[in-house]
Order: sequence, then C-alpha cells, then structure tokens
Amino acid sequence: MSAAGLSPRQLAGRVGVSGKTVERWLSDSQLIPHARNREDAAEALGVDSTMLWPKAVRDALKTGPDREIIRSYPYRSSCPSTVWGDLIKNARTDLYFAGYTNYFLWLEQPNLVEGLRRKAEAGCRVRFLLGDPDGEVTRQREAIEDVALTVSTRIRITLEHLARLGPLEGLEARFSAPQDAMNHVSLSVFRFDRDALVTPHLARLVGHDSPLMHLRGQEKDGMWSRFTDHAEELWGRGTAVPLA
Repeated sequence: MSAAGLSPRQLAGRVGVSGKTVERWLSDSQLIPHARNREDAAEALGVDSTMLWPKAVRDALKTGPDREIIRSYPYRSSCPSTVWGDLIKNARTDLYFAGYTNYFLWLEQPNLVEGLRRKAEAGCRVRFLLGDPDGEVTRQREAIEDVALTVSTRIRITLEHLARLGPLEGLEARFSAPQDAMNHVSLSVFRFDRDALVTPHLARLVGHDSPLMHLRGQEKDGMWSRFTDHAEELWGRGTAVPLA
C-alpha cells in the first residue's frame, strides 16, 4: 500500500468495500477476503493476490474431505461477526438458521430484520428452525444451563423479531418435532447457500462457549452435506410457526 501510495480508505474505494473492511484485512492475518475482492485489491496495488494472501492458495490446495473445512473456532464467540454478516449478505438462494434459539443473531448482526427482508424479497429462501419454547427438552435445557436469560425466553425473542418480518413470501419458521428436540438442541447448523457454520453444543455450555466449524460444500457425501442433510431432516418433521 505504501509503495502504491494508497491509504486504507483509498484502497477501499478502489475495491468497493468500506475502510473498516480494509483495516480488518490489515489487522487479522487469518482473514481471507472474497476472491473478487482479493483480485481487485491486488490489481489496485500492482501485485499478485497470492503475495497478499498466501493462505488462500494453501487452502485451495486442500484435498479430500479436509478441503470442506474452511476454518474452525474453539468457541462460537471467537468467530468474527463479520464472517456471519458476509455469509448472510452473499447468500442468494438459501438462508437456513437451525439453531435452537437463534437469539444471538439479533444481537450480533445490525439491522438483521431488514437485511433478511431484502433477501426474501430478492428471492432467497429464509428459514428458521427453532426449539419449542414450551417443550420438555427446552425445560430440561434450562435446568442444565441455569442462566438468567432462559432458553424459552431466547426463543420467544427470535419469534418477536420474525413477527416483525412476516408474513413474507420466502420466509418460513418451524418448531422442531418433539422426537427431534434433543438432536436439535445439541447441534446447530446455519446454512448460507454452499457454506455452513456448524456448532456442536458441549455439555451444559451455552452456544457461544461451544466450538464452531465453517464448512463449504465441495464433494458428494462430505461434511457439509452430512450436516445440512441432518438439518433438512429436522426441518421436514417440524411444525409450521405462523408469522402473522
């Protein structure tokens, strides 16, 4: 950037991103921009994109099932909110939030209600699979977690946000079936077209203290397919939630 005589804000203007985005590229060596942004930044700086982000090349050379693992995080809370935001923003056909409460999304993603509304109006399918706030597994989980903001309260907060969205063509919500509730509460799957963020919930830990994997579908019967197929199976047996 110094050799090209560009400031972070000037480079951002050339690439078409915000100045804060370029600052994140500089501060986080593990953060890899989208391919188009990498190429535009490299062109603006007069260098090869592989010089700027060699990790992108290493990741591209993964073979077998491992290449579906884009990145893993020991805690869901250590995954930057910008990762979630970018995945939501770039999804075109399918947004599926199969967390048991999905409560944290409304806290971490600015103006998510309007963002999801725009997605649905643009033809993207937007789905939420939730636990039943009055279900037995929900009550059991509340006793295990023993926190002030209970599981049922977190679910109802999500329902309030969805009510602000619906009814809206392309937006759907369901409660997981009673026989599936234990499987649902122990594993959260969030799908963004061919990307997915997956959190297996550990013991009594709440979601943000459990690990997270970022997967991208690359092959038949790979990890991405297995987790998203699991979420689809739960959806198929779920009960529709009116969003009036």
